[in-house]
Amino acid sequence: MNSLGNDKCNYLTECPVMTTLNVIGGKWKPGILWELQNNEILRFGQLKKKLEKITQKMLTQQLRELEADNIIIRKVYPEVPPRVEYRLSSYGKSLYPLLNEMANWGFKHMAATQS
Repeated sequence: MNSLGNDKCNYLTECPVMTTLNVIGGKWKPGILWELQNNEILRFGQLKKKLEKITQKMLTQQLRELEADNIIIRKVYPEVPPRVEYRLSSYGKSLYPLLNEMANWGFKHMAATQS
């Protein structure tokens, strides 16, 4: 029996693990979240530099998705050229334990699979 009180659940819409992965999963979102957790506030260019191989288009898309899910906050300053900063929302900060556990597991896995 699952946490929803039944034996069957719709894998894509009712599975809490899939719900989490739909919000923070993918190639770039975990890295974006990790950098914001470690640096608190970053500008677009700083994020792009830290995530070396991400394209500008992909970074923009991933940031918009995280903002739409209320995980990050985007702040635009009325300057020329425009300055935009990103930080985790208080809701996004609730991911800290999950991100840290993912990092711990990743370290263990890397150690276990190195010969």
